[in-house]
Amino acid sequence: MASSSTGINESVFKTPKNSRVKSFGSNGTPVTIPASPFMKKLGCGTGVNVYLMNRVGKLNASPWAVKKINTKCANKQVAIYQKRLNEEAEVLKGINHPNIVGFRAFATAKDGSKCLAMEYGGEQSLNDLIEKRKKDGLKAFPAANIEKVALHVARGLQYLHNEKKLLHGDIKSCNVVIMGDFETVKICDVGVSLQLDENMRVSDAKAEYIGTEPWKPKEALDEGGEITDKADIFAYGLTLWEMMTLAMPHLEMLMDDDEEEEEETEEDSMEDSFDEDAYYEKLGTRPALDFEALGSSYRRTVELFYLCTNEDPETRPSAAQIVQALETNSLLEKTPNEVSFMYVSALL
Repeated sequence: MASSSTGINESVFKTPKNSRVKSFGSNGTPVTIPASPFMKKLGCGTGVNVYLMNRVGKLNASPWAVKKINTKCANKQVAIYQKRLNEEAEVLKGINHPNIVGFRAFATAKDGSKCLAMEYGGEQSLNDLIEKRKKDGLKAFPAANIEKVALHVARGLQYLHNEKKLLHGDIKSCNVVIMGDFETVKICDVGVSLQLDENMRVSDAKAEYIGTEPWKPKEALDEGGEITDKADIFAYGLTLWEMMTLAMPHLEMLMDDDEEEEEETEEDSMEDSFDEDAYYEKLGTRPALDFEALGSSYRRTVELFYLCTNEDPETRPSAAQIVQALETNSLLEKTPNEVSFMYVSALL
């Protein structure tokens, strides 16, 4: 799931056809999914839209989130997104974990397009909450909220890595959904997941790590780099960084603090201040963090972020190690990396 769309939904200006799509859910019960104009749009992602489906007429029925191919996609891209949606449906069918959105149904419309119905994981993505907090002029999320997200996302990753032998492949704030005041935290969007072997490596030579550029680890950026479960851990660390900084990794050069240019449009400011070479040089590295400004209550979160974003994947903790450390309220075992050790020691 991606962040909520702020643009105009052009479909509301069209005369909707009250056509409905019939299929069967995971329990064999017939499923009827309304046409897009009859559902509330929750957000949009690359090539897809996500809608809220209220299951009218069913007593105490929880709503579903329905993902559909964006009709505005270029024709040559539709097949790609269709394939990803098919793959996501197949993956979700085999997943059952409280920190990962669950599968509900996979329907085919009369025009051949697919509708993936999923558990409704929450009103907003973590990215939505970050943007709202930034707009309200607030600073980092409370340390307790960050640690809760850290634990629940790590539990989901541990399940994917250890039990399902799957790499999520696109961990970021947009792909974490939140219910209420952090009542539940769930990972979504497993459409680009990759199979892991017994050594936690992506051994299929044809498999392609998709990810999202600012969250990619160095090994996913280097040609021929070996992809393991630790690619998810790097992106996970950057997701915690997002909650501490309310920013997107490596795009700090887009920010313009010059008050004399306040009246400049956002687009012009981005064009003038964006240093493309510097941006690409920073990809796959650990972004800066002012841990002193955060304060001592963020010590464990800062340490976790630091260890998860080591450039050497072998020195990053596994999801299982993270869960154990957070559940036992203990510090993660220090890595042999001298720089990491010196940094963590400075926090203690």
